[in-house]
Amino acid sequence: MTNMTPTDVIHAITTTYSGLVPKQSWGETSLFYNPDTTLTNGVYFCTIKEHDGANDMASQLNRLDIFRLSFGLPTTHYERLFGVRPPRPSKGGCVATGHDFTVTDILQPHPIYAWMGWVQVLSPSTTTFTTLQPLLSIAYEYTTHKYTNRTKRNISK
Repeated sequence: MTNMTPTDVIHAITTTYSGLVPKQSWGETSLFYNPDTTLTNGVYFCTIKEHDGANDMASQLNRLDIFRLSFGLPTTHYERLFGVRPPRPSKGGCVATGHDFTVTDILQPHPIYAWMGWVQVLSPSTTTFTTLQPLLSIAYEYTTHKYTNRTKRNISK
């Protein structure tokens, strides 16, 4: 089993899904769906984070060769995988789902943004990344739908 690098993940995602714009901020690479740059930033599709932040340490990303791929799912898909979404944690805290957020190569709730339907995989292997493709496609569809809704609202204003 070969682990992917953050660069591998970004390349695989941006060559599979169109309209994504990578942006570096807050110590991570965020991939926004913004095909025609109608919106200032676009809509978050996924993030690749390589180190802990002041309010985000539950996954212990400062370990050697550990990074997090995270993306949002529609409520029905998230809840089918993990049950009801947990409440929003307090600043600096993490959601209480009973998961060990430091485990690598498995899909689990995001330690901070699970309340919004986000999931994570730490340092996915190529095998795990391949098994994520149906969920990434669902997340992409969800993102493009949100983008369409936001651009319609901006046009009608």
